[in-house]
Amino acid sequence: MNNVETNKKIVQQYWDALAVRDWEGMKALLTDDAHYTDVGTPGEGGVGPDGVLDRLKIGLEPLSDYKHLPGTNMIGEGDLVMTEHTEQWHFHTGEVIDHSFVSVTQLRDGKICRWHDYSNISNITDNAPKWWIEHIIAASTQA
Repeated sequence: MNNVETNKKIVQQYWDALAVRDWEGMKALLTDDAHYTDVGTPGEGGVGPDGVLDRLKIGLEPLSDYKHLPGTNMIGEGDLVMTEHTEQWHFHTGEVIDHSFVSVTQLRDGKICRWHDYSNISNITDNAPKWWIEHIIAASTQA
């Protein structure tokens, strides 16, 4: 298996861990200096495995269910892997949001060192329940 195929396999393992919110499994696939951000949102994002997961947990832990939908497209070149995918967010108050992303991941020594998501953030902010938006705002002011 060549380097690109290996990198794609590692990124798929990461998405599989994210789909079931396997935080420890995700941490194992991140470098010590990994950086994650939703491009276009305030703040620097998460840095290091704990910082990445802390940022993710703010939005994902309150969800009653979370799924990766079929139809993922993935391409790789060198140390970069780009994934086009859709997540489905379920809120305990009944709202469901299908949210599509392009995720750009960069790998170093078999782990993800950079993960930047590009999406239409207003899809979330326009459709998420008020309590969740308030939770996100409160968490971002505490960081």
